[in-house]
Amino acid sequence: MSEPAPEQARTADGDSVVFLDQVVKRFGSVVAVDRLTLEIRRGEFFSMLGPSGCGKTTTLRLIGGFEMPSEGMVRLDGQDVTDLPAYKRNVNTVFQSYGLFPHLSVYDNVAFGLRRKRVPAKEVERRVVEALELVSLAGYGKRRRSQLSGGQQQRVALARALVNRPQVLLLDEPLGALDLKLRKQMQLELKRIQKEVGITFVFVTHDQEEAMTISDRIAVMNNGKIEQLGRPEDVYERPATVFVAEFLGASNLLEGTYRGTDSGWGQVELANGVRIRIPIERDRKDGESLRVGVRPEKIQVFPVGTEPPATQNVVPATLRSAVFAGVSFQYFFQTAEGREMTAFDRNSTGGAVAKPGDAVRLAWAPQHTFVIPVGEAESSAQPKPHD
Repeated sequence: MSEPAPEQARTADGDSVVFLDQVVKRFGSVVAVDRLTLEIRRGEFFSMLGPSGCGKTTTLRLIGGFEMPSEGMVRLDGQDVTDLPAYKRNVNTVFQSYGLFPHLSVYDNVAFGLRRKRVPAKEVERRVVEALELVSLAGYGKRRRSQLSGGQQQRVALARALVNRPQVLLLDEPLGALDLKLRKQMQLELKRIQKEVGITFVFVTHDQEEAMTISDRIAVMNNGKIEQLGRPEDVYERPATVFVAEFLGASNLLEGTYRGTDSGWGQVELANGVRIRIPIERDRKDGESLRVGVRPEKIQVFPVGTEPPATQNVVPATLRSAVFAGVSFQYFFQTAEGREMTAFDRNSTGGAVAKPGDAVRLAWAPQHTFVIPVGEAESSAQPKPHD
């Protein structure tokens, strides 16, 4: 796997609140985090995304002080906290389990940390009331945990963390226990709250859609390293590695050979002689082996008798099967050289555009093509024992 480019790992403006420098975490012979360098900007909603075992939760625990690095340095707001335990760091964590005290009211759960710090009673009351209003739980102060829904418990846990005014709020898959509808509601609520309080949120998830919905930037992790870091739309539209292309949504990947430029586009020749136009984003060598990719939703399906625009990339294929998904159809194709491709098509005509066995042409705009050089970023998705 190729290392992330320096501009990916480090911010341009230097206003970082979290800085990990060449951090390694080992559990026995297992390397859970592998020489990770990362800056997280002040006031951003930052997500670490990846499969189980990729190192994202271990990285979060290293930031929070629940784990100490085997090598490297951790800084919070410029201060070296590498050897400081969690209780000496100005961070708070919201876990998936919430961890509310069942014998305490909502008010007392939120006030717990402030009282331990011996904050004056009037200040405690003011900040608790503000925190409950922030998470839309004003008037719930006297309730107990058993009287709250899962979403309400999650909000109490969030209020309890925010009331302490941490530099950084760490969220370890906090929405994992919620049902799908509530989970989507809480994604938007988290984003709203983060923007309102202006605190840096560091969010861990394995859910690609969730990460793209709420994040300012995403670090896609695998095997203890960052495969790619950037804005959600950049990571999705221009995946840098095969792993990112296949983990962050579905992708169609075709192998070919670079054949220079023509009319402002790069040219990649597939094994069957078909040429794919690609954006010219950097200098490439003639004869270089490349993978070209396109997301399924970018593809239009043209049955026999219909003509795709001449300006589009076109690949002949045979429809193998179609799956009805309500708002769309998902189609599965096979190209002449045996490659599998898939496409999503909006259900606007009331039926599939072709039937299994039909010859079709798959077309998409050249600007929607992304490129991954063969031999680069050949990472394994095999998980490690520690996340």
